[in-house]
Amino acid sequence: MSVDNAPQIDAPLDDDAVLVVGHGSRREKSNEQVREVAADLESQLEIPVDAAYLELAEPAIPDAIGTLAPTCRRLTVVPLSLFGASHVKNDIPLAVQTARARHDGVTIRYGSHLGVHPSLVDLLDDRVRSVEADLGVDRAEDDVAVVVCARGSSDPDSNADVHKLARLLYEGRDLGRVEASFIGVTTPELDDTLHAVAKDRPDAIAVVPYMLGDGVLTGRIVDTAEEFDDEYPYVAAGAGDPLGTDHRVVDVLADRWREARSDSVEMSCDTCKYKVELSGYEEDKGGARAMLRSLVHEAEHADRDDVDDDPHTHDAPGKHVAVCTNQTCAESGATAVMEELRNSARDADCDARITRSSCLGQCGDGPMVAVYPDGIWYGGVTTDDADRVVSSHLEDDTIVSDLVHQTL
Repeated sequence: MSVDNAPQIDAPLDDDAVLVVGHGSRREKSNEQVREVAADLESQLEIPVDAAYLELAEPAIPDAIGTLAPTCRRLTVVPLSLFGASHVKNDIPLAVQTARARHDGVTIRYGSHLGVHPSLVDLLDDRVRSVEADLGVDRAEDDVAVVVCARGSSDPDSNADVHKLARLLYEGRDLGRVEASFIGVTTPELDDTLHAVAKDRPDAIAVVPYMLGDGVLTGRIVDTAEEFDDEYPYVAAGAGDPLGTDHRVVDVLADRWREARSDSVEMSCDTCKYKVELSGYEEDKGGARAMLRSLVHEAEHADRDDVDDDPHTHDAPGKHVAVCTNQTCAESGATAVMEELRNSARDADCDARITRSSCLGQCGDGPMVAVYPDGIWYGGVTTDDADRVVSSHLEDDTIVSDLVHQTL
């Protein structure tokens, strides 16, 4: 929705306020970008706008709402998030609902994430043109391919939006091809996408990080593009800047505020894994399960705050266990294996994080379970094997040799 076609707001703006919610980072520069966006939005709307963070930075959402609520009658919470994944669908709504109960004299509305918006497509195109200028190519004369690289998510709805953005960027522009890719969590990963695009022998490949800040993942995108450029001398390749605090990001936030304030927010529920049953994501279905996940997430932060006075920290686990839940592994019982691993690890109180993974490329040999940083892949794992993997490998660092499929 463009600003010109935004919903009409009849109520006066007196006593309105906005809270922009960023993810939060250990890098203060990234947190400052959220505050900068909030300040620019305040200048545009001419009403108070504050910033809050989901984790890793302060203020937290409840604290920020507690500060704003006494000063206004209508408060709109808008997530500074590119996609509608679990934070947007679960964690922020939980905080908003809790705040409504605590501040019953204030109308608190929740806006949509940034999502797929024409202004962001135009901003992406500008980032591509900057890479073209750096590489010395012109799409009108040269064959320029583009790779839009996002973070990657366990939410299929979120990942699908990256492909939609890539297609919208391609339409009506003189680009050879535009592909969607990811820096982690799901496929296709950036390195694989670059090699696939190179087979068409374009003159140049412009990689654009579809991220707001220039954090660790953006750095990985830039490094991957540089490594590819060194490996393929016949294709000029380079990475652009993230979206940053460009005025178009602020414009989209303003649109999302107008939608929320006029009760015209539209979420993409037709393909949301928390609303409908999607193949491979059956265990994620259901509002109660989603709410439980958010409550656990919130409690984990509270426990850390009480112990070490370091708010919203996420300590890296000693082990990260990835369970392939793609189609063939799922059919072999991978979801049950993952749940049994989690139960066993919880009972043993071991320092491990167990998550689902996209395809590990060993179809037919699953369910596949990969343990990092050890680089051990187990194949054909059953629920009966879960206790052994936890007690031997996760607790005692002893590999379960009869289950080993390969080592990296």
